[in-house]
Amino acid sequence: MHALVELGKITKYFSYPKGFTLGDLQYPADIFTKWSVAEKEAIGIYEVIFDDSNKKDEKYYINTNQSFAYDASTETATASYGAATPKNTAALKTEFVTELKNQVAGELNKTDWYVIRNTEKSIAIPSNISTHRDAIRTKQASMETAIMSATDPEALKTLYTYTTTDGVQSRPLGELPILES
Repeated sequence: MHALVELGKITKYFSYPKGFTLGDLQYPADIFTKWSVAEKEAIGIYEVIFDDSNKKDEKYYINTNQSFAYDASTETATASYGAATPKNTAALKTEFVTELKNQVAGELNKTDWYVIRNTEKSIAIPSNISTHRDAIRTKQASMETAIMSATDPEALKTLYTYTTTDGVQSRPLGELPILES
């Protein structure tokens, strides 16, 4: 991204290379790729430096729009975010519990045919299948408790953040059990 700076202020942004008119002169789009940095800066075109230091994970926060500024002392154009606002914790909890319930339904769906067969034909459900289904529901309950106990978006984010210890990747929330073949 580039910015046109005139009289110390950004007057135009270029998200992608395109031709433009400056004063009485027309410039083609290829100046953005063919001209040197010095040549572009000589006519007031500066590459925008992005500062994402205030940008936060959009799953948990609402970021501000970027603001653009030109600093004449350093001759740099920057784009930066303001302070991010945490999303509503209750809404996030509802979203994450709903997502979890959908995952549980998908996992249980893989073995539902055993339950249907048992209901229709009175054929016993193998014990490993019953144990697995119970383990899913137990893990679901503990995961829902952890989600509902989170006090803010940062605590929710921590539950879902993977870390690696001794080559093993895990997250505080844990994972649903998977049926081993």
